[in-house]
Amino acid sequence: MDPLKQKFFQKSSEVKQEIKALLAEHGNVVVDEVTLSQVFGGGRDIIFMLWEPSLLDAQEGIRFRGYSLPELREKLPKGKGKEPLPEGLFWLMLVDEIPTEEEVAWLSDEWERRCKVPPHVCKVLDDLPTSTHPMTQFTIAITAMQTDSEFARRYSQGMSKNDYWDAAYEDSMNLIARLPGIAAYIYRRTYHGGNHIKADRSLDWGANLAHMLGVSKSDDFRNFMRLYMTIHADHEGGNASAHTLHLIGSTLSDPYLSFAGAMTSLAGPLHGLANQEVIHWVFQMVNQLGTRNPTKEQIASYVEATLAGGKVVPGYGHAVLRKPDPRFIEQVRFAKEYCPDDEIVNVIWKVFEVVPPILQGLGKIKNPWPNVDAHSGAILVHYGLDQYSFYTVLFGVSRSLGVLASLCWSRALGMPLERPKSVNMDWVKQFLASKKA
Repeated sequence: MDPLKQKFFQKSSEVKQEIKALLAEHGNVVVDEVTLSQVFGGGRDIIFMLWEPSLLDAQEGIRFRGYSLPELREKLPKGKGKEPLPEGLFWLMLVDEIPTEEEVAWLSDEWERRCKVPPHVCKVLDDLPTSTHPMTQFTIAITAMQTDSEFARRYSQGMSKNDYWDAAYEDSMNLIARLPGIAAYIYRRTYHGGNHIKADRSLDWGANLAHMLGVSKSDDFRNFMRLYMTIHADHEGGNASAHTLHLIGSTLSDPYLSFAGAMTSLAGPLHGLANQEVIHWVFQMVNQLGTRNPTKEQIASYVEATLAGGKVVPGYGHAVLRKPDPRFIEQVRFAKEYCPDDEIVNVIWKVFEVVPPILQGLGKIKNPWPNVDAHSGAILVHYGLDQYSFYTVLFGVSRSLGVLASLCWSRALGMPLERPKSVNMDWVKQFLASKKA
């Protein structure tokens, strides 16, 4: 048993016993109330599921196992760069420990050992039109890899419930290891005529993805990929893609099928696809204004025209957060160090100054602040990755870290099939009549 798997087994076994004792004593304690607005409004804020890797606070933003993003940047191993290695964050999310340099080096090597993509997956992708949206290709590739699922194979042979976690771990490690190669293959076949770039086995997980994309040979871009993969890795369990994976996984679908479902959710414009919407909106604005150095007054007029047209300003607002997204702030910090004079980056910063006061003036918006999507596209464009439709694939590669860590926990803790109760309009009317009576 490898060292990370051994540590996860020990940790999850302890937590499983803790949960069993907790429920025996407190299982009937009421923790939340549901309003009709929540029933009709997408279940917003209903405490509904257990999710170990991260927790989102409306004021402080995301915390991974209790650590803020600035704290992670200070504490996680950095390897050869200045930004934290995503391998270290996965270790932390899985076993609730900041890893050592040696442990992160082992995990990088382990993912490199597992990274070979089955040949039939590339054949499946090559049969698709290159005009196929990258997220569609990504989801198809993940599903095609399901033929290698250890969980599915062992389940069909009569695997014990006590071993579900082990098979889920193996699938998750293999899947995470292969995703950079899959993403790069999709990028190069879609935008660069199938001129693929071989992996550099000496690089860490995030840097190797940057290398295989081939848009920039700079160490700075590798640093940004490490940061990008870290800050997008998880956002607790209630967001659409995480919840989708949790739901599908609860049926005992294997990690490949569960993650593929999560990616179809991430591809929605109200979720992960928003990152391409942001940069598209920014370029529409500068093209219409005729300048890449617009004034704040020009930006304000364009924003007001966007709102007057019944549209939203992409990249602003969040279902939970009530302050600027710490993931946005981390990207501002990066850009100020590496590309402070980039024209589009500076447009993003001006938009940040202009949009929140306008949205606050409307009086209806709870969160007028930027989310993670508001900045990432500008930095990617700076390094030459200006194919907007690919951005959500990068988001998906990163998001695998958190959701698959949580899936391992769900199988280790024996979490049941998810099955909430639904009602119809007749039930609602009868319920309200009984309350009135």
